[in-house]
Amino acid sequence: MTALTLSTAAAPGLRADAIVIGVAKGTGSTSEDLVVAPGAEAVDKAYDGKLAGVLETLGASGAEGEVTKLPAPSGFKAPVVVAVGLGSQPEKDANGAAFDAEVLRKAAGAAARTLVGAKKAAFALPVQDASAIGAIGEGVLLGAYSFDAYKDNGKNEKAKNGKAPLAEATLLGGKPRDKEHKAAVERATAVAEELNRARDLINTPPNDLDPEAFAAVAQAAAKEHGIKVQVLDEKALEKGGYGGILGVGAGSAAGPRLVKLSYTSSKAKKHLALVGKGITYDSGGISLKPAGHNETMKCDMSGAAAVFAAVVAAARLGLEVNITGWLALAENMPSGSATRPGDVLRMYSGKTVEVLNTDAEGRLVLADALWAASQEKPDAIVDVATLTGAMMLALGSRTFGIMANDDAFRSAVHEAAEEVGEPAWPMPLPEHLRKGMDSPTADIANMGERMGGGLVAGLFLREFVGEGITWAHLDIAGPAFNEGGPFGYTPKGGTGTAVRTLVRLAELTAAGDLG
Repeated sequence: MTALTLSTAAAPGLRADAIVIGVAKGTGSTSEDLVVAPGAEAVDKAYDGKLAGVLETLGASGAEGEVTKLPAPSGFKAPVVVAVGLGSQPEKDANGAAFDAEVLRKAAGAAARTLVGAKKAAFALPVQDASAIGAIGEGVLLGAYSFDAYKDNGKNEKAKNGKAPLAEATLLGGKPRDKEHKAAVERATAVAEELNRARDLINTPPNDLDPEAFAAVAQAAAKEHGIKVQVLDEKALEKGGYGGILGVGAGSAAGPRLVKLSYTSSKAKKHLALVGKGITYDSGGISLKPAGHNETMKCDMSGAAAVFAAVVAAARLGLEVNITGWLALAENMPSGSATRPGDVLRMYSGKTVEVLNTDAEGRLVLADALWAASQEKPDAIVDVATLTGAMMLALGSRTFGIMANDDAFRSAVHEAAEEVGEPAWPMPLPEHLRKGMDSPTADIANMGERMGGGLVAGLFLREFVGEGITWAHLDIAGPAFNEGGPFGYTPKGGTGTAVRTLVRLAELTAAGDLG
């Protein structure tokens, strides 16, 4: 991980491989097309106040995430200046002009991605308060991420195209002795490190990350951070009657697991339960996925990875809230022992489910975990899952859907997601779609109407939430795995989406601001 430090030093005298500054699109017809953002005054002065013009000559426009490199001016100890676009310059108000936290996060991430191989970079981006420090720090740590465990440069050393990620980032304008600034860096470090751990899990090939291996990772982290952990293996699941998890894992040589992570605080007044779908590989089972749909199915445990990371981050931050994380882990494979379309499973809740499609397996493992979580009567349950292709069709590849049994709670989750920079959208649970899951054989079928399939899945899950418990469902099928090129602080591959939303929900719950 990149190390974060704070400094009040001036950019020209700082020993570093690069100085990162921000540039923005000017406002008003008489202004320049490009303006140098606050924080880079000393750098601009070294160019005789002509830095914006030089950058324009090089083609810079100030667009968000655009990176332009140029030689540092004479007298600088850093050889390169990296200018990153911040988009439109914000309008000034009574408190001055402040760039949005997500803009700073993306800009820092975009710059960090270009600095592979650098030992140290100084970030002279706009810093108005501690939240800006946290956003920049988070962006740096997330943007510098790389997954190199399976790459060998010939010397058994991890490398990204032969170069290591940025080793150290100094945040200029940050005060090392300021309690709020220090706390912002500590929070950014804890959240980003755990989010990057989730990315590592998502990117790990399924031959090295089956349910048992995932459970072992969770056990090790729990021991390190004082989290109580319980792992139910096949025998314990069978004894407990977890028919959904067992049914999904029946076709695999790798047995399923249900992992319970319990973080407790002596000062907690609320209890938040998080439930994650952890299908370590999804072939579709007997209802086999068509060609072209299997290659990225190692990411089908992204919900469990997000829950795991959020619980550990909460423990590292010492949040005053009790959090229970449930990781429903299974591998969905076809074999002679696999669940068949038409089979009926008896779930942990006692309800029976007719399995019409074995590729609608995520809702089956979640159903058992949701009912288990409900037995502890938490104040709220949030589940996270790469659940439906329908949600991707509805919201695209960068936005996740939010469903809930309480409109106010759904709005609160949406606001938390937007606050931390994770695009999300509230979705309904139309009652008329429930009838499509009626089964002549069982209490409910795992499939309903094709149209609105993401909402149907949400309605199915709602059946397994305990009475009177507030619940929300996050369908992260779109943004969980980035198959395109990197952007901002988001890499190609596993993204770790929903981790920051869950951590923010935990913080709000601890503060008494979430219901």
